[in-house]
Amino acid sequence: MDETPTDPETRLVAALWQVVAAHGWEGLTMRRVAAAAAMPLEELRQRCPGRLDLLRLHGMVMDRAVLAGTVPDQGGSARDRIFDAVMRRIDAMQPHRAGILRLFEDLRRDPLLALMLLAELPRSMAWTLEAAEVETGGPAGLLRAKGLGAVWLATLRTWSRDDSADLGATMAALDRALDRAEQVARSLRLPAAD
Repeated sequence: MDETPTDPETRLVAALWQVVAAHGWEGLTMRRVAAAAAMPLEELRQRCPGRLDLLRLHGMVMDRAVLAGTVPDQGGSARDRIFDAVMRRIDAMQPHRAGILRLFEDLRRDPLLALMLLAELPRSMAWTLEAAEVETGGPAGLLRAKGLGAVWLATLRTWSRDDSADLGATMAALDRALDRAEQVARSLRLPAAD
């Protein structure tokens, strides 16, 4: 059975990580991505003018995966809803694990790229909070998004070493990171997420 995604954006994201896994960030060329996505170069240029646009597209596709799994008025605590939304993002990344891990290695030698990616993080974290039905407006919402970014990075650190099928270590790391985030929020007397 062919598992090639038919949606052009999903195909491009899969191609991005396939190429990065094989060639690293430095070896990522638009020609290689177009070939891996079975897409003409001119269409790729229209959709993603540059390499950073491919990473932004990855973020948008992951946001969509998190939002698609959201059940309106899901109930439960804000913490449980955030946990579920973050794990949906991790699950959406799993098929691209080899390429993402290769990028993590390459980021150690490219601090400018790492800073650029960090600048994109609050937007995706705000969408993750929206999926968890947690308020993202105003200064408190901005602080929540930045705090969730720290939770995300701590969770990713464990995910990068967790090759288990159930991602138990990743879930435990997420749980601990959420505990720390709640402690910081209480110490700063930030309004609790509903």
